[in-house]
Order: sequence, then structure tokens, then C-alpha cells
Amino acid sequence: LETTLSATLEPSSMAKELGIKKGSRLGSCHVVEDILGEGSFGIVAKCRNTETTKIEAVKVNKSEEGVLEVAMDEIAILKRLRRLNTDTSNIVQCNGFFFDKENICISFELLDLSLQDYLQEKNPRGLTTRELRPILHQLATALSHLHSSGIIHADLKPPNVMVVNRHEQPLKVKLIDFGVARLMSAVNQGDWMGTLHYSAPEMLLGVPFNESVDMWALGLLMVELATGCQLYPGKTEYDVLRFIFETQGQPCDDVLDQLSRTPLEP
Repeated sequence: LETTLSATLEPSSMAKELGIKKGSRLGSCHVVEDILGEGSFGIVAKCRNTETTKIEAVKVNKSEEGVLEVAMDEIAILKRLRRLNTDTSNIVQCNGFFFDKENICISFELLDLSLQDYLQEKNPRGLTTRELRPILHQLATALSHLHSSGIIHADLKPPNVMVVNRHEQPLKVKLIDFGVARLMSAVNQGDWMGTLHYSAPEMLLGVPFNESVDMWALGLLMVELATGCQLYPGKTEYDVLRFIFETQGQPCDDVLDQLSRTPLEP
């Protein structure tokens, strides 16, 4: 769900493709008030639930092969997280899912804006230590709850963390987007999920990995919030690994012996 759940956009090409616009009804009781964002999966719409009168963010996944499977996987993960208190665990509240024609829709609580957009709005050069501390604590808490539930998020980054209310301090944040999340028991060597600049070296090298890849991503996210810059930039796996090896050193031989693939030098 790499999108901002706050900014109002003009009707997008994806929304047009799906035939969704302001006033459209999704399922039996969700009326579209705005298109909040889009991605390769489909769109996110701000909707009014006519049964509860609440305003919600509805992720509409287009009915394409691949997208459908990812949506079902995300729903399975969200169901496992239902036992958690979404406020104390700092994980977005899922209100359920429904079908709109052939499209699977997932309803979430409506949050303010992404951490990425908050950074650009507040100070692109970085946030203060006072602002960073509660964010770090809340995200570490969210990951602790996830990992205790046997789940790896695998795509932690500023766009996948939402600010609940930008005008309240200390800032309250919640983790979103479980589209590539995996059960720890279902992770296979060579799997690569998530986003290049936040991927741990184990994932890039194709060696066995575990939930510690989320902690790697958390570290990179916090550096970016503190400085306004990505710690390991690069356009390819090779570029990112080169930056990592230059600062952290080369992995030990027993790790390299487990390589399932070798990133190609450009």
C-alpha cells in the first residue's frame, strides 16, 4: 500500500480503469468520497461507510492474476493480527474485506499522511531527536508484536508508516501495508520482497534470512528521518550491496557459501 492516505488527487488512470470515481459505491455500503492514491495493485479510496457512518480508507485490489493472490495473502496476515490492540501495537486497524464486482477491497481506519510526506512537509533535512524517539519506540513495538505473531513485514519504509494526526505531539504512527508480509515459517531461501533501498543484505544475496531484516529496515528508516537522505542509495542490487560492503564490511565466508544468486555488476 505504497501511497499517501491523505492527499486528494484528481481521478487517476487506475481509478478510471476500475471505473471508480467520487460518488461510486463499493460493495454494499462504501461510498467513495475521494481517491487517495494508487499503485500497481489498484487504488486507495476515502469512503463513507453508510452502515456505520464512519470514514474509512478502502484499498481496492484490481482483479488481475498476481494481484488477487497478493491481496488474499495480505488478508490472511491481517486476520492473524486481529487479536492485537491496534493502538498499543501501533499497527493499522483493519475493518474487514469485501468484494466489489471481481475486485477484493480491504477496509482500514483512515489515517493522516505517510511518514515520507510528513518529513517533506516538516523538514526535508531531518527531524529532531525529540521527534525521532517516539517514532522509533512505536515502530520497534509494532515489529515486536509482528514478530511475536510469527510475521515478517518485509517492506518497512517511510511510505509504509502512517502518521495518525500530524498536529498532535508526540507524533503517533502506525505500520501499514502487509502486501508482501510473510509468515516466518513460509520464508524460503532466495525470496526477495520489499523495496531495494531498505532490503537487508541477506535478502539481496539470496541467503537464508529471518525477522531481523525488519530491524535492518527500521535502522535505515530512522537514519533517513534523521538526515533526510537514504543511507544506501543505488539503482541496482549491486549498487546497494557495494555501499553496504564499503561501510559494514564483506559478509563472512559461511554466508557467502550459501549464496543462491549473485547480483550482477552493471
